[in-house]
Amino acid sequence: METSELRKRVNQTVERARRQAAERRAQSDEAGRAFETFLSATAVPLFRQIANVLRSDGYQFSVFTPSGSVRLMSDRAAEDFIELTLDTAGETPQVMGHASHSRGRRVRESERAIGAPGELTEEALLSYLLKELEAFVER
Repeated sequence: METSELRKRVNQTVERARRQAAERRAQSDEAGRAFETFLSATAVPLFRQIANVLRSDGYQFSVFTPSGSVRLMSDRAAEDFIELTLDTAGETPQVMGHASHSRGRRVRESERAIGAPGELTEEALLSYLLKELEAFVER
């Protein structure tokens, strides 16, 4: 293969990689802004409402809002929680739900994508939370 042709193709690959990286960064920044809006307007209020309902029914849960996430955690065991975060490492940014539930010495953890931060609805979030709460309230 001619050196000039090889150089041309390598340079095209480098440029394409740079463009894709810039597009990914822009997409991640936009998703971060959408996620912060979603957290403050939808997720945190919903988590607080659920904590209040659980508390009134005798289940002690608190809501924590560390930077860039929200967590509903049992006051009895730190291993019992449901948390939302933003994952920007994949092809497209996704809101991730992470749940951890302990029973005795066993800890069951699950993590799954719930949806894109700009498209996630309150109803979809509520469905996820109610499904994950089943493990905490079963007797």
